[in-house]
Amino acid sequence: MGDVVGELALDTRAPVPTPAVESESHAEPSPEFPVERQSRLRFWRSPPEQPTWARPTLLAVAALAALSYGWGLNHDVLETFYAGAARSMSDSWHNFFFGAFDPWGTVSVDKLPGAFWVQALSLRLFGFHIWAIVVPQVVEGTLTVLVLYRAVRRVAGAGAGLVAALALAATPVTVLLNRGNISDSLLILLLVLAADAATEAYMTGRVRPLVLAGLWVGLAFQTKMLQAWLVLPAIYAAYLMAAPALSLGRRYRHIALSAVVALAVSVSWMTVVTLVPAHDRPYVDGSCNDSVFSQVFLYNGADRLSGRVLEQPRCTPPPVAVQATTAGGAPTQALEKGPARFLAGDLGRDAAWLFVPAVIALGGILVARRRRPRTDPWRAAAVLWGMWLILTWCFFASSHFLNDYYLAALAPPMAALCGLGLTLAWRMRTASRLVPATVLVAVLAGAAEALSLTPRSAGVWPWVVGTTLVATGAAVVAIVWWLFRTPRTPPTSAARVGLASGAVALLIGAAWASATSVANGLGPFDSPYQSAALTSTEHAQWQHDVASWPGQSATAAKVPASHSIETAETSSEVSQDVLATGHEYLPVGGFTGQVPSTSVTQFAHDVGAGRIEDVLVVVHPLTRNPDMRWTLAHCQAVAVASAVAGSPATVHVGGSTYERYVCAPRDAG
Repeated sequence: MGDVVGELALDTRAPVPTPAVESESHAEPSPEFPVERQSRLRFWRSPPEQPTWARPTLLAVAALAALSYGWGLNHDVLETFYAGAARSMSDSWHNFFFGAFDPWGTVSVDKLPGAFWVQALSLRLFGFHIWAIVVPQVVEGTLTVLVLYRAVRRVAGAGAGLVAALALAATPVTVLLNRGNISDSLLILLLVLAADAATEAYMTGRVRPLVLAGLWVGLAFQTKMLQAWLVLPAIYAAYLMAAPALSLGRRYRHIALSAVVALAVSVSWMTVVTLVPAHDRPYVDGSCNDSVFSQVFLYNGADRLSGRVLEQPRCTPPPVAVQATTAGGAPTQALEKGPARFLAGDLGRDAAWLFVPAVIALGGILVARRRRPRTDPWRAAAVLWGMWLILTWCFFASSHFLNDYYLAALAPPMAALCGLGLTLAWRMRTASRLVPATVLVAVLAGAAEALSLTPRSAGVWPWVVGTTLVATGAAVVAIVWWLFRTPRTPPTSAARVGLASGAVALLIGAAWASATSVANGLGPFDSPYQSAALTSTEHAQWQHDVASWPGQSATAAKVPASHSIETAETSSEVSQDVLATGHEYLPVGGFTGQVPSTSVTQFAHDVGAGRIEDVLVVVHPLTRNPDMRWTLAHCQAVAVASAVAGSPATVHVGGSTYERYVCAPRDAG
């Protein structure tokens, strides 16, 4: 760690450009190694402008991150709604393009399909395996660590980049997210790529990387919609502030061009889908008018802030009772608004470990660089990462619906600010006593927050407390020595020890939480240090479900592809069946059961054609879905068991009671 901190004294001017490949091709080979062996080793060697230890250390951090993301990936608990959609998309290019949830392509997934395209391609390449669905997120998470290193290194050098990469890899919410099949992994990779391109843009003043940043944000929009646009103000503010040798008007024109690219890429797929006739594509889930724009800007936009869900004409009112979502997943939480909810409890244990030092680093950088020229890259970097952090934090604080893994979008800016703050403290170690005082506050406050996030019931509590106190104690002693040194005493040794041990003190709590999460097999819907009973119940249920898949798939294979094996009100109720078999289990109301994805006329026609036979209906509280009401009026209740593998005639889930009905073609008359 001392070498890493020592590197932070490097010049902060723009990095020396990497020599062109052509110039390397004429270099004489080393006499100790043959040319072939040299080419194999070059990947592990740092570029000429970086310290020799930089790339090997970075690759070690990335390998550790990949190991934590991929450990036991074939046993990961999947979100079956998304996984079922990925399997349906992998079996048909039509379903692939339109993001269809079910094999018939009657209804889409309720998000834009960008991340699921990657998962579907993986399934198409490797075949149906749990690991084939998870491995794209492992790769995306590992690439995010590498790209964040590059973005921070551009401004502050290799040491700062490594601290940022290590902080990101150690943050529990990042580890948990990348151990599943959630689209946020790709979202965060694309946004960090946009921040990296923006960093190059404001350091060089060239428009091309700024346009590239707009492209990355547009692709991120295809992955997670409006959340991607939250970083645009940060990117453009940094460029407007710091781009060198350009007039204000020219900077505004560059920003306008980048924004046009971001908008065009964002709405490109949506526009194409809108132009396709409705009968040639799946119904757009999350909309009451079969519009992908409604899905994005209302269902996944305004409704998230207001707490309303599909309260529009043509949609069915929500179910009377709250229904459970997919097996292998967890319901999106409806929470009271406010920023404090992210600093404690389950949400805090996911993402709040580095929040305090990141905020202190942000303030310290802005104060320290306040008198620098307009083009100062440090201040621009603080604006970029700080605005990303603040805007995303405020958006989540205002959102009525939230999943734990959403907070992974906060991890890259926090990690980047910590790397930049540590670097600046080292460079300014002789400038003022305010520097060690600020570092001392950050270490004490960050360590206290980390200890408060670790519950006493955690089995590793004594180890977390012990290691945190040792590292914090070493940091405090060294920083106090640094703070109260005599003017003639050089601060290098004290500053190096204080910063190194302080970094360990701040990261060790997060590292313990991440390590226990991996050891316990937790995923995106879990939280570090959750109860062992909850974890055991979730895993036992998932393993039981997975064990039933071969038998269920064999039974489904006997049913013609033109028949729905079972029809239900919501996509969530049949998602595991679609995932397990790749066969049609028709959902008539989309994910929530509220959208008219299958009209009553179409439903009756499918019954008359023999395509729909077995139907699962919520009878208590009574369903509000028109197709299910039609079933109650026209079809016969099953007395003993369903034709579907002897399933029970009545099923109780939570506070809801389901009954099975059999519809015959004559019922449609």
